[in-house]
Amino acid sequence: MIGRRRRTGPPAENCQAADEPNAAPEAQRRAVRLYSVATLRRGSLCSMLVVLAAVVVWLFVAATLIAGEPVYPLPEFTSGYQVPDALHPPPRPMWRHYADLAYLVVALALAAYFALVLRWRAGLLGLAVVSVIWLGFWRKGCVCAVGAIQNVALAIGDPSYAIPPLVIAIFLLPLVFTLFFGRVFCAAVCPLGAVQELVAVRPLKVPRWLDHALGLLPHVYLGAAVVLAATGTAFVICRYDPFVNLFRLGGSAGMLLFGGGMLLLGLMVGRPYCRYLCPYGALLSLLSPLARWHVRITPDECINCRMCEEACPYGAILESTTTPPPDRNWGRLRLGLLLLSLPVIVGVFAFAGYQLHWPLARLHPSVSLAVRMQAELADPSIGTTEASDSFRRTGRPVEELYAEAEQIRRRFIPGSVFFGAWVGLVFGVKLVSLAVYPFRKQYEPHKGNCVSCGRCYWYCPVEQARLGLIRDVDLDAYRRAAQSPSPGGDKPRQL
Repeated sequence: MIGRRRRTGPPAENCQAADEPNAAPEAQRRAVRLYSVATLRRGSLCSMLVVLAAVVVWLFVAATLIAGEPVYPLPEFTSGYQVPDALHPPPRPMWRHYADLAYLVVALALAAYFALVLRWRAGLLGLAVVSVIWLGFWRKGCVCAVGAIQNVALAIGDPSYAIPPLVIAIFLLPLVFTLFFGRVFCAAVCPLGAVQELVAVRPLKVPRWLDHALGLLPHVYLGAAVVLAATGTAFVICRYDPFVNLFRLGGSAGMLLFGGGMLLLGLMVGRPYCRYLCPYGALLSLLSPLARWHVRITPDECINCRMCEEACPYGAILESTTTPPPDRNWGRLRLGLLLLSLPVIVGVFAFAGYQLHWPLARLHPSVSLAVRMQAELADPSIGTTEASDSFRRTGRPVEELYAEAEQIRRRFIPGSVFFGAWVGLVFGVKLVSLAVYPFRKQYEPHKGNCVSCGRCYWYCPVEQARLGLIRDVDLDAYRRAAQSPSPGGDKPRQL
């Protein structure tokens, strides 16, 4: 299959150096840059059309094979009561839910095949377009695996909540694929990540220190969202999703501005929501390092040309570290101290979380109403609110509201302790990971942060030689040039 995608070599005037055995790496690299972009432009349109046509044909076949909709007969009233017309839209037919689930399975399989087997960046872009159309604008971004975190958390925290099996499947499928193939769900299947991938035209690199600091936010957001959902307080992931309102072409002005601003930011910063806010991405980043198979930058031997590092806008390329650290004794001591202090960090943050249980509990509507009712009874001059007036009209005793609020406050105690311990664990593990000095002979994708987008493929000279875009790659010449010191210093030269 790879042989069908081979291209003819570039013209002689642009690739003379590739024909000579002692060609300079600089000339080969210029030929790669000239023809990788041109080839991508020629092949992208055909690739996208093929993927779109396949999906349309599959949808038509599925729609013709699945028959019928569930019918629920109305009861027969003997008193002459007439059932009024429903003011809400009817439920979606079940076959459409199964079609969404089938698309998720097929899209995940295609993303894994494009990223790991074909190493086909154009195919991933075409699949991203289809995902934005289907799961984004047609399905309005719901139900998605990102928001399903809250349904699972509520089912764990409230045994009376019956979570639909379809939601469980949508939540688990990307996790299972991640355990086998890495974050292929983020590559082109998730509509939130796909729309950001399509607008990332010329993203800039975020400084490493800032990227590490902001990378902690998705884990903190995940812990807070789980606690708030498990206690029945709110589904904050769906409420503050920046792209759902754009997919639905409506919503509050604030959220529309937030989504539009996130897309504008995505022009300069690669996938800002995926990297610095998405709670499901935090889950996938924990499972992706355990993947059985993962994307590789080069199909063969890495020549340490560093072109992939410059091409990745997500800071997900780990550089080779063939030299030992300057002070190994201090590094070992620092790592040991951090490992010993990790339980202390978790305990301190857990205690801080316990102290926050009451402010967090006040986010619950019932607790907030109880606090308001108590304040109005203590000082009638502050007036009433619509919520307090509605409660009084129910005739319910205020003592019952106080008892319910107290019960909810007690439920927040273990949740707040868990949230604090989780944040402390995330912070401590990050410190430990920064203290570890790994040894790598070649440039590798960060298995936790790499979203399998395939951008690095087109900048790898070995990949270009595999595709036939350049006729040969002198690995020894590239290796000597990459390891030789630069003219202005002692660091290896960047090609």
